[in-house]
Amino acid sequence: MIPSDLRYHKEHEWVRLNGNQATVGISHFAQDALGDIVFLDLPKVGASVKVGQQIGEVESTKTTSTIYTPVSGTIAKINTDLKDHPEVVNSDPYGKGWIAVIDLAVPSEVEQLMTAAQYDTFLASQKH
Repeated sequence: MIPSDLRYHKEHEWVRLNGNQATVGISHFAQDALGDIVFLDLPKVGASVKVGQQIGEVESTKTTSTIYTPVSGTIAKINTDLKDHPEVVNSDPYGKGWIAVIDLAVPSEVEQLMTAAQYDTFLASQKH
């Protein structure tokens, strides 16, 4: 089930808008494709980021994958719990498995991201 209150990036990150802040994480599809997550390289608080920029990495038992930011702004907060419990991204990717909170530089960027229905269609198109 793809949460309908979020917006989605083509690299499988999600955004939950809260005023001028966006919480970012990776989608259920991404965590499922990665398998058991064993480590996350998180962005630095205070870092300035632009849409599409790499902000970290996820390491799983299968592979390492880049985390991209779907919005521009400043990293306001990171989920430090993931340092000791990276597996939370597997068990709760849309809740406790969030990765970072970004103070938005351009709030309208969120409107460029896919809705849940568009993301669902996008995922279906990726399964050749």
